[in-house]
Amino acid sequence: HVQLVESGGGSVQAGGSLRLSCQFVGNFMDNYCLAWFRQAPRKEREWVVGVSWNGSPTYSDDDTSDGYSVQGRVTVSRDSHLQRVYLDMNRLKPEDTSMYYCAAVYDLRDTCAVTRDYTFWCQGTQVTVS
Repeated sequence: HVQLVESGGGSVQAGGSLRLSCQFVGNFMDNYCLAWFRQAPRKEREWVVGVSWNGSPTYSDDDTSDGYSVQGRVTVSRDSHLQRVYLDMNRLKPEDTSMYYCAAVYDLRDTCAVTRDYTFWCQGTQVTVS
């Protein structure tokens, strides 16, 4: 069984930076794709970025999606020793205001699939940019 515990988030001024962390509680985090999603009020949950077991990031290639706009401003990383995944966000904009979620799915491929079909989810954390 896997649990994801998210931390970070909060309020930040436009142009600022923020780091979100997600603690993977369980065994063998390296067997999982880990991804970040976000969901603004009255919008669908959108893919932000995923990271595979080897650290390879996957961004959305759908330029109509809300998560597409973060490319070049976010970095995803994972620490197998600490079993954590991070989302570093820079040059934040008011339109980045959203609930952010980390998620995990058992997947050993070199690239994470851009999909909402992830098995495990954290509780979400609010990011507000003003």
